Amino acid sequence: MRLFWWPPKRSMCERRIEMRIERYSPADAGRWDAFVMGAPEATFCHLSGWMAVIERVWGHSAESLLAVEDGEVAGVLPLYEVRSPFFSRLFSRMLVSTPNAVYGGVVARNAEARERLLDAAADRARRLDVDFLELREIASPGGEASPAFVGQDLYVSFDHPISDDDQALMRSLPRDVRRMIRQGEKQGLTAVFGREELLDEFYEIYAASVRNLGTPVFPKRLFAEFLRQFPDASDLLIIRQGSRAAGAVMSFYFRDTVMPYYGGAHKEFFRTGVNNFMYWTLMRRGGERGHTRFDFGRSKRGTGACEFKRGWGMRETPLEYKYFLVRSRQAPNLNPLNPKYRLLVETWKRLPLSLTKLIGPRIVRNFP
Repeated sequence: MRLFWWPPKRSMCERRIEMRIERYSPADAGRWDAFVMGAPEATFCHLSGWMAVIERVWGHSAESLLAVEDGEVAGVLPLYEVRSPFFSRLFSRMLVSTPNAVYGGVVARNAEARERLLDAAADRARRLDVDFLELREIASPGGEASPAFVGQDLYVSFDHPISDDDQALMRSLPRDVRRMIRQGEKQGLTAVFGREELLDEFYEIYAASVRNLGTPVFPKRLFAEFLRQFPDASDLLIIRQGSRAAGAVMSFYFRDTVMPYYGGAHKEFFRTGVNNFMYWTLMRRGGERGHTRFDFGRSKRGTGACEFKRGWGMRETPLEYKYFLVRSRQAPNLNPLNPKYRLLVETWKRLPLSLTKLIGPRIVRNFP
């Protein structure tokens, strides 16, 4: 039986419509996605397909919830328990909405559905005795009196309007960005879009890029599963100079938005303006496809990635990630700028790429 009974806030005499909280199952995918597609605050990361990829690749325990009112979905909360099967003393045990996602948290059509989902999630966190519950929300709509969450102002996201008018789009960008885009054109950079046939090239570039940042890399299977799950809403872009691959990005497409999600470039091509040329190419492609918004994703404050995106003159939105603490006494601080991780980051940068691709996925599954 999937049904969770949650005590109503008012007596049954005062309520003519019953709201209940249910555990999600794959059979709910249709009505889940219908709700997500119709909710303005929902994101690509809230789709049931995202959850399916997480389960296939990582095997995290599914705890996702629906609020159902009068037989209709009134809210959703994608949710997963993340724990290390071998290194439980080294890594936190957590409930996360949502693993591998920039965005997550509750999407609800009214305040009651939101509050009931938050209450149910907090109760589940207590029952599982995790260290904390993490909600990766863009911003809180307010009114959440219970349970008590603590915030963390670590990330900011960037976005920019796009269109199929290349000249107007170019004029909307800062002068230095335009100069680097033209530098890429002068350097003979070319672009090719594709899918599985480009996966090996993409992965080599991405793995090297995150190694150079001191970060463990995801397994190639994760990217293969995203392409498989979203055949019409994902693709790969490879930037080449001659026959050499210089940069690459995996992107997702959701409603009016194009989202470059996983990307990188080889250091030796930085002087060619490869990153600027790559994201400009993707903007143009998005405009041609009818998208009107470019979501540049999140970055940690104070990092080089954050400053690079800030240089594009885009709108910045603080991401109000929130934590309900169970066993932990404070919100986690996994910022690579944290001095306690400095030695680990610098050591990882010096490891052979082949070794990081072998052991990185075993580590990064614990940092969703």
